[in-house]
Amino acid sequence: MLGRLARIKPFALTETMVPAAAVAPRAMTAIERYLAAGRRELRARIHEYLRWLSRPEARTANPAVLQRRFTFLRLRFNVVLTQFDIFADVLAQRSEHDNGVVLAGLDLVAADALALPGYYTPPPVVCYLDRGHGAAIRRQRTRLPGGGENPVAVIRVPRERMVGSGMASSLVHEVGHQAAALLDLVDSLRPVLRARGASAGRAAPVWRLWERWISEIVADFWSVARVGVTSTLGLMGVVSLPRVFVFRLNPEDPHPIPWVRVRLSCAMGRAMYPHPQWDEVAQIWESFYPRTGLDAAFRDLLHRLEGSMSEFVDMLLTHRPAALRGRTVAEVMELAERQPHRLLAIHHAWRAAPSRIRSAAPSLVFAVIGQARAAGELGPEEESRTLARMLQYWALSTTTQRSAVTDRPAPRALAAAIA
Repeated sequence: MLGRLARIKPFALTETMVPAAAVAPRAMTAIERYLAAGRRELRARIHEYLRWLSRPEARTANPAVLQRRFTFLRLRFNVVLTQFDIFADVLAQRSEHDNGVVLAGLDLVAADALALPGYYTPPPVVCYLDRGHGAAIRRQRTRLPGGGENPVAVIRVPRERMVGSGMASSLVHEVGHQAAALLDLVDSLRPVLRARGASAGRAAPVWRLWERWISEIVADFWSVARVGVTSTLGLMGVVSLPRVFVFRLNPEDPHPIPWVRVRLSCAMGRAMYPHPQWDEVAQIWESFYPRTGLDAAFRDLLHRLEGSMSEFVDMLLTHRPAALRGRTVAEVMELAERQPHRLLAIHHAWRAAPSRIRSAAPSLVFAVIGQARAAGELGPEEESRTLARMLQYWALSTTTQRSAVTDRPAPRALAAAIA
């Protein structure tokens, strides 16, 4: 077991990624430190077990006792391997041609979308690709298999979403889950919704559903706030499923009914970024999935959910969690800069001077490109080329910055990771 443990090397000694595809030093240091601590703890347990075996009481111990102690030690060894493999699977993709650089660019988009200066210190974010319909996040400080807290936020992006600005919809939604945890949004909103439901009379079931769905709704809100209509259109791509699934209500599912989820995304967008486009998108969604033919009771539920959306969205935008120190959720977001007319004006400026796009924040770039695409001012091919170019630019520019400043882990931190 000690021999096998000695063969587990730090990722800095094993991964073959090009510099532009590398994970940010802060993220890599956090991962290496966490895994190194696990290896040190396991090595100490093994040596303690070996010392115990040399004592007289061990020589006369029942074989069942020897086996029990060894078995628990081996289980801990398997935990160390499992946690190593979690990050190995993520980091191994950084060695893939093209994909590694794209993922490094997505790391920066996610970090920008998560940033909220003055209210919390965002954790390092690492992205990777996997099959599957939707994205997912393993948030920082959530429990890893076998115990221990995740040292970084790890976001899984579906390969099928890696086309055009729609990738930002899924990515920033997952970022929203991490932001909500940092601001304690979900737990602070639940009592508000519960109290509203208690006074809602016949509408109480509607507010119970909003409370049940609030974690996913907050993540959708964050996505709409950061990338505007790009988020809603991307969401439509994810939940455009056979009709039976779009109208399915599962009381145990934290995700809203897909049909309601898109309508709510439009309602949030309309409240934050007033523009006729939200009604147009809502009408398109209605034309794709008309309510005709649904059970009367279910149609009534959808009608009541729609009727409460305006009040619900207002409660969300005017919510003042303790972490925001008296400010509302809407007040801390960059809403003025990301109004649809403003995004289109930025797009026109970039058309006149293409190099100006490089000075924009990554999440703003996705918001602008997505808005231009929605307005018919940008075709899918140009959209895809522009975003691919920018992802590469962000990855390369960050590499250059790292070589110019001391953003690398300190020698002492590296030494601790190798231990």
